[in-house]
Amino acid sequence: MTAIGEKTEQKLLVKMLGGFSMSYNGKMIAGSSKSSISQNNALLQILIHSREKGVTRDRLEELLFGDREVDNAHHSLRSVIYNAKKYLEKAGLPKVNYIISDKDVFYWTDEIEVEEDAYEFEKLHREAEQETDPARRLDCYLKACYHYDGDFLPMQTNNVWAVRESIRYEEMFSDCVEKASGILRQMQDFNRMKELGQYASAIAPLSDWESLTMEALVRMRRYDEAVRLYECTVNYYLDELGIHPSGKIVEWFEHLAKGISHQHTALTDIRKDLEGDDDSCEGGYLCSYPVFQGIYRSAKRVSERTGSPSCLVLCTILDGKGNPMKDGSVLERLSERLIESACASVDRCDTICSYGKGQCLILLPNSAKEDCVLLQQRINSRFIVGRQRISIKYDISQMKPGDKPTLRKSS
Repeated sequence: MTAIGEKTEQKLLVKMLGGFSMSYNGKMIAGSSKSSISQNNALLQILIHSREKGVTRDRLEELLFGDREVDNAHHSLRSVIYNAKKYLEKAGLPKVNYIISDKDVFYWTDEIEVEEDAYEFEKLHREAEQETDPARRLDCYLKACYHYDGDFLPMQTNNVWAVRESIRYEEMFSDCVEKASGILRQMQDFNRMKELGQYASAIAPLSDWESLTMEALVRMRRYDEAVRLYECTVNYYLDELGIHPSGKIVEWFEHLAKGISHQHTALTDIRKDLEGDDDSCEGGYLCSYPVFQGIYRSAKRVSERTGSPSCLVLCTILDGKGNPMKDGSVLERLSERLIESACASVDRCDTICSYGKGQCLILLPNSAKEDCVLLQQRINSRFIVGRQRISIKYDISQMKPGDKPTLRKSS
């Protein structure tokens, strides 16, 4: 046991997925964000990641110095290599020739064993591709998925080689998730599919892996969880990117709607469940975007049937120059104030939802465009404080039976 433990400790452990760090004998020798972008570590990242084939002198100088004007690139490279060796020796690594040159090709030494997470991830993916037994193949794919810890060297966004590797590993991760979930689907192992979807969504945000979790929840008939996931996902995508999730998760939400069933219940009990404690709420009905979407579609059909107009209002926060505000902690506070002002300014029959950063939607049934003037005044009186130059732009679309949506803008 001791020998195995000692052998493991003698490895240089290198993390390049989701961040950068190096440790030896249990001691961290690189890991802070500041040290991660030093020239010493840039050299070590390149050589360790390319340790099988090595890196030519010209390529190494190109990667390290780029377009910078260097009087003598060869001399500068020798200086960086010298400093890196001293750095490693001072960090406590055995005194060996860490960086070897052979016919103008540089290699990391074989005398110090390296365990690099990116290399291990790629190895697991390769093993999965070559495996023919479905159970062992699934095991390899899942190991690869859970070994992937995020973008390759995420701090090196200005280095083309690192960005290319990051894209390659991201595509490899997507392949692992797709193929692992395909096998789990055939096995009807939806619990592990859910766990995989949750991990993939956390490790690669905004990559639409929520649809995998959604599918698993629907197939397991865990409808309440699926509804919560759908609402959270839609709101998250709107807040972060100002877009809707892909059609995959919407498709599974439709499957969800078809699959939900309830026990035989009296109408009075159903009505209590539908209404909840809504009677205690003042002002407009604040809801998530998916709920708002359903209410809007219903209101549109009512408008077509009764002939009474309804209005959809988009409120957008503008900065002092009249441009939409898009980022910052100030915008987050203003967005909350906008929602509060809107809820307090409309009637109980009106519906409100947050729509991305600095925007909200208001649905006004049985209302014409002219009725929105008073609404704007009410919201402005609550939202605008003192002499602040922040303002709100109002885009108004009226629904009429037989008419295409019309749009009016005002501030």
